[in-house]
Amino acid sequence: MSTRRLKVAFVVQRCGREVSGGAELLCLQVAQRMNKYWDTEVLTTCARDYMEWANFYPEGKEQVGATIVRRFLVDQLRDVDAFNRLSADLHSRQNDTGLAEQEAWMRAQGPLSTGLLEHLRTAGKTYDAVIFFGYLYATTYFGLPLVRDKAWLAPLAHDEWTIYFSMWDTFFRLPVGLFFETETEKDFLERRFRDNLPPGRLTGAGVDGVSDGAAKPLQTTYNLTRPFLLYVGRIDESKGCAIMLDNFRRWKEESRAPHKLVLIGQEVMSLPFFDDIIYLGVVSEADKCSAMESCDWLIMPSLHESLSLVLLETWLVGRPTLVNGKCDVLVRHCRQSNGGLWYQDFDEWCTILSTTSETEKNILGQQGKRYVAANYSWADAEARYLAALNG
Repeated sequence: MSTRRLKVAFVVQRCGREVSGGAELLCLQVAQRMNKYWDTEVLTTCARDYMEWANFYPEGKEQVGATIVRRFLVDQLRDVDAFNRLSADLHSRQNDTGLAEQEAWMRAQGPLSTGLLEHLRTAGKTYDAVIFFGYLYATTYFGLPLVRDKAWLAPLAHDEWTIYFSMWDTFFRLPVGLFFETETEKDFLERRFRDNLPPGRLTGAGVDGVSDGAAKPLQTTYNLTRPFLLYVGRIDESKGCAIMLDNFRRWKEESRAPHKLVLIGQEVMSLPFFDDIIYLGVVSEADKCSAMESCDWLIMPSLHESLSLVLLETWLVGRPTLVNGKCDVLVRHCRQSNGGLWYQDFDEWCTILSTTSETEKNILGQQGKRYVAANYSWADAEARYLAALNG
């Protein structure tokens, strides 16, 4: 007798081939992988840009790899300046804000999509489970309560000021269960909410590599010379990029190192004019992999990360990483893997980059590679998701 395939929806604020990194990419990857066992679709908005939530993709269904992506229009653009002022105001008096103000902040945060919420309200009963990726956006906050009896939450949370709003004390009790990406995230949320969390599972994720021979040498494609440092991700002050750029410029001037800094990803902040900073924009997966294989170090300056697929992908091709020593998740990855080092300030940044030998860098990269192979296989992640929903 055959077992009925579950029908599972994944909800995330934006999703598409042009959206890389973070909760959005992880959500799509898990939905595509789990389509081997379930009938999956991703419910999302038509936005590509996370700043204003402008509608970019057409409304409706699109087949993206192994799963369907169903998009709904965003109701209105986000006024970034007004939102930043509101955030500063609420942050300054966070303990004195009530639910009405906090939910007004969430509406301003966005993205709000009446169509998506109405779909959950009316069609939610057709799904066996609905998995929400990322706690911080309106799609999750206003969508999850509509299907709370079958809702699961992958919070992708870390220690940031927004998670101390009191509205989360009620919200985090609503889902059937939680999916944690790392032990660090699990430990933090258990401290933050104490005994008020539903059951949780450490699912982790899998990491894909580009098959041998699939990537052209990056130096050929972009006329780059080695050695270079590499940053992959959203180029944004909130990701630590402004400090990274300043550290690089100062290090170059003081050490006269031959390195360049290669940036891959969406440009959100303005980049300074500096000959040795090379911005490639959004590139193919093959070119990204080639950059990782060729780099001297991957730099991860972010203070807030919940998993960091980029870190794991770089270790998978055997290169070392240098991360922000104030980010618990990144430092814990480096401690457990012995695949990377971390810095607290500019002096430590300089010391590590200027004194680590080629042999030591290669050893770090190979240790990171073994760590990813042992802990981040898709087969293991798939089995954990299956155990949660299929029992």
